[in-house]
Amino acid sequence: MADKVQALPYFFGNITREEAEEYLRQGGAGDGLYLLRQSRSFLGGFALSVAYGRQLYHYTIEREMNDTYAIAGGKSHRNPIDVIDYHSQESDGLICLLKRPFNRPRGTEPKVGPFEDLKEQLIRQYVKQTWNLQGSALEQAIISQRPQLEKLISTTAHEKMPWFHGKIDREDSEQRLLRSSHVNGKFLQRENNGRNVSYALCLRHNNQVMHYRIDKDKAGKLSIPDGKKFDTLWQLVEHYSYKPDGLLRVLTETCPRPSQDSGGHIENPYNFRSNLRGELPKPNIFNNTEAMPMDTQVYESPYADPEELRSTTVKRSDLTLEDGELGSGNFGTVLRGVYQMKKTQKIVAVKILKNEDNNAAVKDEMLREASVMQQLDNPYIVRMIGICEAESLMLVMELAELGPLHKFLQKNKHISVKNITELVHQVSMGMKYLEEHNFVHRDLAARNVLLVTQHYAKISDFGLSKALTEEENYYKAKGHGKWPLKWYAPECMNYLKFSSKSDVWSFGVLMWEAFSLGQKPYKGMKGNEVIQMIESGERMSAPADCPPEMYDLMRKCWTYRPDERPGFSVVEPRLRHYYYDISQ
Repeated sequence: MADKVQALPYFFGNITREEAEEYLRQGGAGDGLYLLRQSRSFLGGFALSVAYGRQLYHYTIEREMNDTYAIAGGKSHRNPIDVIDYHSQESDGLICLLKRPFNRPRGTEPKVGPFEDLKEQLIRQYVKQTWNLQGSALEQAIISQRPQLEKLISTTAHEKMPWFHGKIDREDSEQRLLRSSHVNGKFLQRENNGRNVSYALCLRHNNQVMHYRIDKDKAGKLSIPDGKKFDTLWQLVEHYSYKPDGLLRVLTETCPRPSQDSGGHIENPYNFRSNLRGELPKPNIFNNTEAMPMDTQVYESPYADPEELRSTTVKRSDLTLEDGELGSGNFGTVLRGVYQMKKTQKIVAVKILKNEDNNAAVKDEMLREASVMQQLDNPYIVRMIGICEAESLMLVMELAELGPLHKFLQKNKHISVKNITELVHQVSMGMKYLEEHNFVHRDLAARNVLLVTQHYAKISDFGLSKALTEEENYYKAKGHGKWPLKWYAPECMNYLKFSSKSDVWSFGVLMWEAFSLGQKPYKGMKGNEVIQMIESGERMSAPADCPPEMYDLMRKCWTYRPDERPGFSVVEPRLRHYYYDISQ
């Protein structure tokens, strides 16, 4: 959504209310003339400025809890563009209908706020510092978790700002403001000492220091008493740097906090709108249910530490099995275990071969799966840790504790569209990796996507997977087997041909499973009926409450001809951009 709004000719970006009014006056301030701008108070929100009766009016378009947008007290809409379209037909609380947009002057881009300039740098710095990630792991983390990272950075960015002095008392703040340059409007923010987190804005004026308490209401909004409310401390500072609005004067100059490496002396002053320096703090704010993938044990390979030498085998003496099955199947059972590595212990899943008849074919099938998995290393794929041959053949793998995606969705029907989109996007990232490395999965379905947390999915079950040669971009099976036909593309059933494009078809079915909250695809239909339906050009209808953008992507995944079907290099960015849009 951010990109779509940015492209609107009447969106001015991070301008002030006064700047908006000046633009509308330049346009004649006729009744119903309007422009859209970024909210300077609400994260992810917008403001609508409208002219009527030679007066100018301003309405906040807030982003609501369910990721919809509305003018306070008004009807909810999917995005700000829909809000504008609606109020072009219905005033519904506005002073008048929106009649004519005032467009930016030619060659003028939407104004970027001071924080926007820093955001990308702060995100990368945060990910590097907090999770010690580099290279592709860092890029994957940023792509997958950008909405959460942006929100985290936005709400903790004040700790990086030079005007934020942390926990100091009233007297210390006064000394810092009075002993440096004699500038009215010099300021700092401090955190009050006490059990509850609260802040104060300290402002120098005529050799005195005024202290303004910053209150936080039940919704988490910040304000000085009876003042305008903000989502973040840096928005509050930005606002009062343009207008006093209840303060004695505007904020003019930062009082920088003492440099940690200069013996406590104040750094040279510089304007707080200039580039900011310092290290981003590493707050530990996540609990298990809301943990980002990077907070888990299984985001990076257990062998990412060079001191942990990679091995294809696991010693039985280093493996402890726990009671109770995680799952079972034709091959045997899956148990939870603990693997003692050189420097650490890992909680693992152990697939144990049940082979009382000593069937060589069963063992070979399990070893083939292990061979494929050992070649793969991606945060969104269950990694193989090693093979243990003892009382039984055992595959030691990463543990995804919440189990299969479809079962989780069946038990948790309250889950949001944003959360579902987040998970299927992660699956598309794992499949894009397979596509880039010439692997076909051949059994992609919700049952083979395992959840580490509610916000972290991994692709599993590589028993049917194949590595493709550089010369061939498909695998041709020798004959039909026990295949999951309801997930298979037409060319698989008709010509026994499997490629990354056939995995895309399966991914479309997986998306349908996810947005239907774990329902069975083609419910009640037999395999030959599904084939007839597909050959006739019919496709499954959209799940209830499925966003049209997501159903449209499913339909593209179900394009009949594989050469016209998108690859994961197209599917993943489309999912990513939609996920970013609904997370703004």
